[in-house]
Amino acid sequence: MNNQRNLVRTFGVGYVIIFVVANIIGSGVYKKIAPMAAELHSMNWILLAWLAGGIITLFGALSNAEVAGLLADTGGDFAYFKKIYNRFFAFLYGWSLFAVIQTATIASLAYVFAQSLNSIVPIPEVLPSLSGFTIGGVFAPFQGFGIKLTAILVILLLTWLNTASLRSGAGTGKIIMLLVSIGLLTIIIFGLTSHVVKPTAPIVEGGLTNGAVTISAFFTAMLAAFWAYQGWASVGFIGGEIKDANRNIPKGIVIGVFIVIAVYLLVNFTYLKILSVPQLEQIHAAGNKIAAIEAVRAFWGKGGVMFISVLILITTLGCINASVLTGARPTFAMAREGLFFSGIGKLNKANVPANSLLLQGIWSALLVLSGSFDQLTDMLIFAVFIFYGATSLGVIVLRRRMPDAHRPYKVWGYPVVPVFYILFCIGLFLNTIITKPREAAIGLTLILVGVPVYLFLQRKKPVNN
Repeated sequence: MNNQRNLVRTFGVGYVIIFVVANIIGSGVYKKIAPMAAELHSMNWILLAWLAGGIITLFGALSNAEVAGLLADTGGDFAYFKKIYNRFFAFLYGWSLFAVIQTATIASLAYVFAQSLNSIVPIPEVLPSLSGFTIGGVFAPFQGFGIKLTAILVILLLTWLNTASLRSGAGTGKIIMLLVSIGLLTIIIFGLTSHVVKPTAPIVEGGLTNGAVTISAFFTAMLAAFWAYQGWASVGFIGGEIKDANRNIPKGIVIGVFIVIAVYLLVNFTYLKILSVPQLEQIHAAGNKIAAIEAVRAFWGKGGVMFISVLILITTLGCINASVLTGARPTFAMAREGLFFSGIGKLNKANVPANSLLLQGIWSALLVLSGSFDQLTDMLIFAVFIFYGATSLGVIVLRRRMPDAHRPYKVWGYPVVPVFYILFCIGLFLNTIITKPREAAIGLTLILVGVPVYLFLQRKKPVNN
């Protein structure tokens, strides 16, 4: 194994921050305020839910940052879990990333991109005669096939770009993130300085009056926020390509999450200044509208609609690109450790794990064809919080196991912060089982499929520890 070429450490803390922000800011910043309004019926409660979701996310990020600072390596939590727990649990996490967490994220974002593109330039229907075809009465791969095909092409294009060169993939993300920042700043400035008069009474009949906010409603609203905050941990996947990773990963995660919290509060305050809560509830009830588009339409007309639609395209594209770039690294790291198929652990001439990227792209494309995007999103959040909780527990385990180890960063508020986050993850896990048993059952099934895969790989190729 001595002749294996290794990943090159080329990224500084600036790139880490870009990766964190680019992995988080996607469709949620434009869409999630509407369902939150439908749950909370109050401007102040909506902003509080965004803040609470951000703080809880920050608690998880702070806990993750300590572990990353101590154990930083390519593969992120996969590498951490191998050292904190054991190879099997690390494999189960990496398998879950491949089976649903990361690939479902890529598939869902690509679908949003294709839908947004369709609102600007109508995408022709493809194979309409097969739209009624189903697999087991559950999956309809050819329904809306034109949009699905567009989403698949986007995934494959970005996969190819990231196999060509690490710098080309990262450079694309940097340019897109700059454009997104300019666009969101434009919305904030024009929105806050506009003189749009909001209606003071409900604009449709039924269901739009204010009511008491329950704990359940607030929790549900935060779940919407968590999709918008999802993706912050992905930067750990490229730990082997970051200079001084033990310092730069924790610093980049914390700074990046703080930036996103500030952006989300500013952007959503802007939406709420322009649109009333009843209007947002109406947008949610319509099902086919996006809050950001309606807000910009209010102060900028048709030209604004085109602007925000293009911005959504760019933002989503940036998030897909960041997810593709980072998501292939865990399976690459697993293969290097003998915990995945050996061909996935090879680098191409550009020092990029091209085989891992290709496998990820193919599976993401298949998930696009499944058509179960909302279901995938629910399963994604359910699955990922299991492992987020395990990472925070790792802070406590490592403090006891390695008390004298040098830690470039120590989690603020230890042990309160990691314990609080662990308890929250347990609550989310149990709540999902109770309120969404179907999604929880499918998510657990996809995770547990990794058990026979692990046993097969161990039998096929014994691993030396």
